[in-house]
Amino acid sequence: MKTVSPFLELADDAPRVRVWFDGQPLDLPAGANLAAALLAAGVQVFRHTPVSGAARAPFCMMGACFECLVETGGRVQQACMLEVEDGMRIARPYDAEANDAAL
Repeated sequence: MKTVSPFLELADDAPRVRVWFDGQPLDLPAGANLAAALLAAGVQVFRHTPVSGAARAPFCMMGACFECLVETGGRVQQACMLEVEDGMRIARPYDAEANDAAL
């Protein structure tokens, strides 16, 4: 799915793999940086803060700020520190119980 995004893909012919973000399928470039791939696919909100509920998305893209936290593989991790893998199931942390109920 192409969207208007300041994040451009470097290779249109990169092999794609299927992942799920909050139960929705996405085809992302295999081995790409997960945060960058989600942004390029049009995902604008990665999580909400547990206290105020404010929306958050990647900021530093180098693992320092923790704004890009996602839940995958049963763990909350920084998306900017992960590579896209086939079959990943990614959820917004702190919303995970609601996301599981929707599946």
